[in-house]
Amino acid sequence: MGHIKQTVALKDVKCFALHGYYPEEQLTGNHFIIDLTTKFTPLGFDDELTQTVNYEDLNSIIRTEMKNTQKLLETVLNNIIAKVIEIYPFVEKIDVSMKKLNPPMPGQIGHSFVQLSYSATN
Repeated sequence: MGHIKQTVALKDVKCFALHGYYPEEQLTGNHFIIDLTTKFTPLGFDDELTQTVNYEDLNSIIRTEMKNTQKLLETVLNNIIAKVIEIYPFVEKIDVSMKKLNPPMPGQIGHSFVQLSYSATN
């Protein structure tokens, strides 16, 4: 029999935050959408949260890191990954991405996009 892999994720988490490279971005803020996906080998199936990743914790991590103003979205995403690993060291893979809606640039741009991926193995 093969191995079971589990995914726990949050999609389209909407936040308003003050991230941005330019000082005016950190004053006016912007709307962001975050996706966070974790993958791991299940610890068991005894119907307890201790056996899995709690997506309420994932939401809390996202919301906390979105409050910490950073110049680069990459920094925010890296901090999210580090916190997930700290709380859930058994997680084998993490994908986290962020869309910055209507980035302040000339032209009509729906969103900018940054993604980081973590893998416990190479």
